[in-house]
Parts: sequence; structure tokens; C-alpha cells
Amino acid sequence: MDIFIRSVAMVSRACGFVAGLLILISILVVTHMVFQRYALGQPTIWQTEFVIYALVASTLIGSPYVLLLRGHVNMDIVAIYAGPRLRFWLAMVASVGALGFCLLLFWFGAHYWYEAWSKDWHSDTLWRVPLWVPHLSLPVGIGVLSLQYVAEILSLVTGRTLPFGLPPTTGTEALTQSFPAHADTLT
Repeated sequence: MDIFIRSVAMVSRACGFVAGLLILISILVVTHMVFQRYALGQPTIWQTEFVIYALVASTLIGSPYVLLLRGHVNMDIVAIYAGPRLRFWLAMVASVGALGFCLLLFWFGAHYWYEAWSKDWHSDTLWRVPLWVPHLSLPVGIGVLSLQYVAEILSLVTGRTLPFGLPPTTGTEALTQSFPAHADTLT
């Protein structure tokens, strides 16, 4: 089980690297587009579409890394004041529900990608990019996100991680232990 959890974490980190690389490439392409359009007075054809697809792909592919770092937006006020047992069950319900949603999104995303690939769909722009390429980010990103949720659930069930990453204490004490640098502003 440790091998599975570490392997998924490694793949999630790789996804985070790819997402960051896509954002960096998007910045370079936008810079190129601005220079080409305003300095050279030439039309742009592929840049806007590429940046849109790359930023969407970075969001989808980067989501497992964000989950690995517990960076998703989360309303944890109930979890902070809940006891350890309730906190565990809140984390389980949230994780299993999110996993179910991700599996559903993966299924339909894979179907959508396959349809774009098998029917040779292209964008309706001058660039005419084959749509299976940008659509691949949906099943890949959400598929790895699903694996990361499975790893999170296994870590939670086996006691490798604490629910919501919070210490076993509750209330303000849990907050001060979770964010020691800001302890003076929390009380």
C-alpha cells in the first residue's frame, strides 16, 4: 500500500510540474502573440486558442498536485471544531463523494476524448487543431486526481494522515497548531 501511495504522489508531483510548464509556455506564447501583433503588425492565428487549451489543461492536469498539497478550497470551520471521530467521518464522506464525482467526470471525459479522436474532430478555427489533443487533459488529469483521492482515502483509513491535515485537538488550539506563524492573530 505504501508503494501505491508513494507512486500516486510521484505521478501527482509530475502532473504539477507539467501544469507549471504549461503555464510558463502560455506566458511565452502570449508574449509572442503581443509582439507579433503590435510590433510586427502581423495577424495571430494559433496563439489565443493554444493558450486557452493550455491553461485549461494546466488546471485539469495540475489538480492532483493541488490535492496532494491540500491546496483545494475547503471550508474547514466545522472540521476544526469537530471532535476527532466526527472529523474522520467528515473527511471520509468528503473524500468518497469527491472520488465518486471524479470517477463520473473521468468516465464522461474519456468518452468525450474518444469521440473527438475516433471522429477526427477539429476546432472551427484557422488553426484547426485536432480536438482529441486538448480533450486528452480531461481524462488524464481527472484520472490521476481520482487515484490521488484513492491514496488520500487509504492514508486516512490506515492512519497515515490525519483528517483534513488537522491535529487531534479542536477549536482554537487546532488552529494555532495548524498555523503556528499566525497564532497571535487567531486568538
